[in-house]
Amino acid sequence: MKQVNIGNTNWKTSAVALGIMRMEALSPADAAKALDAAYDTGIDYIDSADIYGMGNSEKVFGEALKQSHVNRDQLYIQSKGGIVFDPERSHGSFVFGKRYDFAKKHLIEAVDGILERMQIDYLDAFLLHRPDPLMDPAEVSAAFDELQTAGKVRHFGVSNFNPQQFEFVQENVDQKLLINQLQFSIMHTGMVDFGMHTNMTDDRSIDHDGGLLEFSRRKGTTIQTWSPFQYGMFEGTFINNDKFPELNQKLEELAKKYGVSKNGIATAWILRHPANMQVIIGTMNPDYIVDSAKGADVELTKQEWYDVYFAAGNTLP
Repeated sequence: MKQVNIGNTNWKTSAVALGIMRMEALSPADAAKALDAAYDTGIDYIDSADIYGMGNSEKVFGEALKQSHVNRDQLYIQSKGGIVFDPERSHGSFVFGKRYDFAKKHLIEAVDGILERMQIDYLDAFLLHRPDPLMDPAEVSAAFDELQTAGKVRHFGVSNFNPQQFEFVQENVDQKLLINQLQFSIMHTGMVDFGMHTNMTDDRSIDHDGGLLEFSRRKGTTIQTWSPFQYGMFEGTFINNDKFPELNQKLEELAKKYGVSKNGIATAWILRHPANMQVIIGTMNPDYIVDSAKGADVELTKQEWYDVYFAAGNTLP
């Protein structure tokens, strides 16, 4: 599989990662099948968060890893922390927070809990999961130092941070932030829309994120794209969805040309962008994992990339 360098370093990993948010719904045996399918197709990066399934996704992962034919040292395992979930509003894979908390005590306890549930000794990466407006940067710095010194976390990053928030953390910690996890897909293109609509006054010209895409490229930050097959926040997938006939027609056309699935073309579309992105797929179906991952080895032409963009309802100014 195509590989990417994480954070513009020599750390190479698969261009597609497996997100385990929905793993809490599986038995350890079925979860092991998902892990085996992912690894066999070239995926060596696992993404999690302490709130996924209210912690149950990581518990299932820990048991599944023991049953799979994959060893811990063959994987890069990442998790996120900093959201305190609200059990009264949460159900299954979908968890709602009652606050964000970047206090040193909370971050260290979050990592300890992750390691215990996943039954591993260290994380390859730990990300701050959405910005905490009450953050004390000195506490984040102290937490990162302690976690790294103890050998519990090797690398650090953030999730859903804008450029100013990213810089604020980076200026206060000794570790380089290698990753920013952001929503980006064929149906979530705001990061590229506003750049093409520069000097215009239409809705697409509005910069919601502070030039986040260009900022990440300048910093060499790896953008990990979540919900690559979804539209909206949690509305559902655009693949084979009757609401998007033109898009699915174009995906089908390219899928036939390249011998992959529509999901594979959606993966290839993201990876065609030169911003050193990594795609996080969230399916737990072994066949879908394989189909989606095959897109990493498809390189769309520039016109094909634009044609998919147009089929999704976008235009050029």
